[in-house]
Amino acid sequence: MAGRQIYNPDGFKNIYEDGKITGYQFQFKAQYYRGITLSIVRDIEIFTDGKEVKREDIRFAVNGETFTLEEMRTVVDSDYRWEFGDFATVSVMKEGGLTNGKHHISAKQILAPSYMPFQLEKMCEADFEI
Repeated sequence: MAGRQIYNPDGFKNIYEDGKITGYQFQFKAQYYRGITLSIVRDIEIFTDGKEVKREDIRFAVNGETFTLEEMRTVVDSDYRWEFGDFATVSVMKEGGLTNGKHHISAKQILAPSYMPFQLEKMCEADFEI
């Protein structure tokens, strides 16, 4: 497959709720050759500035709905697909979010299509600025 932009360069930002920073988010595309149901996403592993993000602190949003990674495993509704080429928004719940300045992210997508005898794992990295 030809190389393509995985992360949305404008998608990195802190999350504000009631005037407080409660986390940060980024947007990226699925590393698969077609659209997928959320139930085949087995995991998203994130390292920001070399620090691992706890699985329970990750939220995934597509088509206006937000899910935990555990909830995604049970979503079979075709209204909540991660379509090829579409950015999904991934939020990390972290009080205070990220400091202003430069950061590095590594995010691994782990997918398990039912017709494949193994999981697909793809790491994607980027430098960004808040």
